Formats: sequence, structure tokens, C-alpha cells
Amino acid sequence: MKKTIVLGASPNPARYAYTAVMRLKAAGHEVIPIGIREGEIDGIPIVIGKPEIEDVHTITIYLNPQRLEEYYDWMLDVIKPKRLIFNPGAEEPHFMWRAKIEGFEVLEACTLVLLATGQY
Repeated sequence: MKKTIVLGASPNPARYAYTAVMRLKAAGHEVIPIGIREGEIDGIPIVIGKPEIEDVHTITIYLNPQRLEEYYDWMLDVIKPKRLIFNPGAEEPHFMWRAKIEGFEVLEACTLVLLATGQY
């Protein structure tokens, strides 16, 4: 299974990032929710900040482009995932281009749809 960071995780069950954590966990993936507010999702604590985490396959992004900027270097230089998924509303063309140029797989997609259709 793929170790996945959900960037923009929220303890609010009405948020798509919350649902993504739940569905990734249910599918057997190791999930690390990272957000800007403390809390937890189904017993998994939400991590605040930019921790060093090894062997991350995917970062699925639920932050708006303005909040995302502070994570650019952390994602590409510290975490170095194989894949970045930009969920609807999180797309940032300049950063997406940079990630592609640096050799990362970049998807404009909905993680929930990828999971539901067996494409994750």
C-alpha cells in the first residue's frame, strides 16, 4: 500500500480532506494527515508543521494555492514523494510545472474518485 500524506487535513467531517483520510485508511494505505489545526481523524492525529517523513509515495493536496506556497520546498526537497495529487481547488500551475520539471508525477485529480474507481 502507498504511504500518503493528506496535506490540508481537517478534523471537520464535512471537508473532503477528512473523507480522503478515512477512505485511504479504509483502503489499507498508511495515512499521515497534515493540517493547520490540531485534531484527529478516526484516531489519527493531525500533524501540524512540516515534519520529515520517509518513504512517502503520494502527497494528496487539499490546500488552496495561497496556503500551499509555504509547503513547496518541504514537499519537493524534504519529503520527495513519487506523486503529487492536486485535488480540485488546489491546482497551482507554476508549482505543478516545477514539480513536473523536477521529475515528480503530477496529477490534477480527485483522490476520492481515484479510490472509488480503483485508480489510486
